[in-house]
Amino acid sequence: MRIAVRHGLGRFLRGRPGSGPHSAAARRKAARELREALDEAGVTFVKMGQVLSTRPELLPAEFVEELTALQDKANPVPWASVEAVLTTELGRPIEEAFAEIDPEPMAAASVAQVHQARLKDGTPVVVKVQRPGIAAIVERDLDILLRLAGTLEDRTSWGRSFGARRLALGFAEALREELDFTIERDNLQTVAAALAASPERGVRVPAPHVELSSERVLVMGRLAGKPLGAAEETLARLGEQRRDAIAANLLDSMLDQVLVYGNFHADLHPGNLLVDDDGALGMLDLGSVGRLDAGTRTSIGQLLGAVGRGDSVAASDALLQLVDRPETVDERELQRAVGVLIVRYATPGSTVGVAAVGALLRTFTSYGLGVPAPVAAVFRAFATLEGTLTLLRPGFDLLGQARAAGSRRIAEALAPERLRGTFEEELAALLPMLRGLPRRIDRIGDAVENGRLRFNVRLFADDRDRLLVTGLLHQALLTIIGATCGVMAALLLGSGNGPRISTGVALFPLLGYGLLIVAVVLVLRVLVVIFRRD
Repeated sequence: MRIAVRHGLGRFLRGRPGSGPHSAAARRKAARELREALDEAGVTFVKMGQVLSTRPELLPAEFVEELTALQDKANPVPWASVEAVLTTELGRPIEEAFAEIDPEPMAAASVAQVHQARLKDGTPVVVKVQRPGIAAIVERDLDILLRLAGTLEDRTSWGRSFGARRLALGFAEALREELDFTIERDNLQTVAAALAASPERGVRVPAPHVELSSERVLVMGRLAGKPLGAAEETLARLGEQRRDAIAANLLDSMLDQVLVYGNFHADLHPGNLLVDDDGALGMLDLGSVGRLDAGTRTSIGQLLGAVGRGDSVAASDALLQLVDRPETVDERELQRAVGVLIVRYATPGSTVGVAAVGALLRTFTSYGLGVPAPVAAVFRAFATLEGTLTLLRPGFDLLGQARAAGSRRIAEALAPERLRGTFEEELAALLPMLRGLPRRIDRIGDAVENGRLRFNVRLFADDRDRLLVTGLLHQALLTIIGATCGVMAALLLGSGNGPRISTGVALFPLLGYGLLIVAVVLVLRVLVVIFRRD
């Protein structure tokens, strides 16, 4: 709280309804204050700011831009501390597991640092080691963050509008996953299995060494190549035609991860992509991948197909399957809004990327549609991928390649052998229901014939109905009690003094004025509820 107040954020934590920063200059100032406060608060809050910088549907553009500047850098841990962690996790001296290991880290972040090493058989590997004591620091910070999110949601309208408590819980779960390296190990194996189905695309991930990995240590194969941001010479030697093929293969691989397998790299920025001399690509940092269920994958595929056809009706229908919709939504207006976005961003020659994703997410917000975290991760992944593809091949036609990939998938789905398999799967799912349908119809007919058919309607099953009736009853009771106290007060004040409690105090006036105060308070409370604006 001292950090927040010191950076000028105390005015947002008082719980009073305020106008907020409306001008661009005021938003930039508030965004800068927020970034500085999060930076000073430490690792967990820095990561929270990084997550918020990827959610343009929640924050204004000034906040997103400012929070993007947060860097997850840290001073390296001394080798003695790293060696102690490795010895504890491996259960044996380092010399028995590795032929050699470089004490100087390749990279150091706030959660872990990475060292080059070589196994006993000569295999080059990298060793990712968690910083000592970081788990306790993160748990302490998450406790603070969850309490703060609860306070903001209870006391501020903006905290309730984007679900501060739910957002913080999702972030806490994701960060705890990042601290457990066995999850990243499993992610590597899952994504590697998906990539192995199309080895001709030349996209791979490091192979984990399970026997040497644990919750705090991850040993994985060392991929050859340079980070994409520093591989311009390599790409120049490959030529434009080869670069086109590499970018198309990467896009196809991401589409397969999202639409077919449901496990995808959620942050494939240039620093997480290696380019080898032959054009092979290596994906790094799978500590937190996106996961999609079958229904969500189907809806995303329908959305991409509708956008490719320019069908705003089908696109809006698919969107409504993906998001958390309110009780009422103007679907006709939503279709028009989606149609405008398709014309603006999805026609040939238009720019597809961060601007399109931001416009789509703002459309969600304007119609009261909530974006589940996995769906937001998909939009963010493709917005990030667009910049990566541009570095791979400047001028790469993302829309055209996505349409071509979609056409290939449709053609494959309509192939005779695929149609037969799909028909058999659907028939297998329908058979149990069809087998039980005559029995159910017979039971319903028998119940109607013998007068046993009943309809069970539960009154006030919805919490909102119960709250409405409870609120009305409370107001009625307060009104009755207040009126009764007022009448009793008038009777007591008009009945003389009654018995005396002391020399200057009589019983009837004391009770009368007390009941009069109670009556005034209760009646004013009811009037405030009636006349106040929501």
